[in-house]
Amino acid sequence: MTAHTDPATPAARRWAALDTAAGGLALDLGLYAAATAFAAITAVTSTLPPHRAWGAVATIGYALATLAATTQLLARHRAPGTPLAGLPARWTITAFTWATTALLPVVTQSIERAGGRTDRAQEEVIVVEHAGARLAEHGTPYLGPDAIAALPPGEQLLGYTPYQPGMALFGLPRAAVDAWWTDARVWFAVATALALAALVTTLRATAAPAPPRRAAALLRAVQAATVLPVGALTLATGGDDLPVLALCLLALALAAAGRPGRAGLAVGAAGALKLFAWPVAIVLICWAATRRSGSRTALGALGLPVLALLPVLLVDSDALVENVLRFPLGHGLVTSPAQSPFPGHLIAETVPAGRAVAAALLVAVGLTIAVRLLRRPPRTAAATALICGYGLLAAILLMPTTRFGYLLYPIALLVAAPALALADTRNGPGIPGNPRAGTGRKAYT
Repeated sequence: MTAHTDPATPAARRWAALDTAAGGLALDLGLYAAATAFAAITAVTSTLPPHRAWGAVATIGYALATLAATTQLLARHRAPGTPLAGLPARWTITAFTWATTALLPVVTQSIERAGGRTDRAQEEVIVVEHAGARLAEHGTPYLGPDAIAALPPGEQLLGYTPYQPGMALFGLPRAAVDAWWTDARVWFAVATALALAALVTTLRATAAPAPPRRAAALLRAVQAATVLPVGALTLATGGDDLPVLALCLLALALAAAGRPGRAGLAVGAAGALKLFAWPVAIVLICWAATRRSGSRTALGALGLPVLALLPVLLVDSDALVENVLRFPLGHGLVTSPAQSPFPGHLIAETVPAGRAVAAALLVAVGLTIAVRLLRRPPRTAAATALICGYGLLAAILLMPTTRFGYLLYPIALLVAAPALALADTRNGPGIPGNPRAGTGRKAYT
């Protein structure tokens, strides 16, 4: 939804024109209409029962949002300046859409699952809940390679927990009580909502200029993380990526507000859940170094994941390595089913020595980003978000085993960049007392 790296580029101007057309309502209408079609097609054609169930409910929610956006456009045309077409009304429709296309499906599928339906959750929900039970009983969420090998062949995949130890916390409620509200997705949704609420509060509280533009950009960022089908579908059927993404966005918002220590804690909490947050943490530490706050950010960004890893490492180090390293790298007892037809997967499957080629391309991208960070580290939260967004996009496209849903990360990070730029309290060179701070210039350097 965004392709700019500098506010003066033609791409940035085109995006701004599209984003602000009809007061932002034109893009709202296009988003909701396209999402309605996507949800309807998913309900009819998906081969995954949880996805079909999501589509049946979400189609109605998106259709109502499309109708509401159409009404807003007509009202704006007839009476410019009407509150019906203003930002508060757009926020209300966004909240309604998320409630009907993500939260409602979470609740309905959790209730149906508690009632005996075995086809109302993706494997990651079951994996996280099993990890929570093992954490409560054994002190580690991971099974060792011998224990996984002893499982029946059809159950070995579910024996793996390819997440960081903190993810097992979302499975603890189910370990204590077997009820619909202990479904891991319910707690994924709660954590996501709390992190996004903190993000909105943080960016609204900054003293940056142009509050109407900032509020509109913030709304677009929240839409990207909530009501886009890739996010709503993910939360309703699996959900483990949403709290990770929300915490990463919160970390960037805290960076824009000039709070490097808290930014480190937020991204560190995300890193304690999933490896996807670790690249964001590294780039954020580079940003903090330009503000002479690298150690403060690194303390939380690296310290929290290490604290989460130490206990399980002491309990069973081989189980940790098997689940967190060998399995994601394709060296486990079974192969990951995450095989969306992106370039990396196609190269790995069709080119001689394809896995080595894909790995080499990944390394090349990583080295390019590392050189960029060393030579020209990001000096704003917006630049940090762009580097993370484009870097994760390249990694997702080139990884041999990946999922379509992972695109949620780069999309949300890139769309959040304008909101971060307009809220950044110290845009420009990261020097204390910078006289250009808060001018809104050089937001993407």
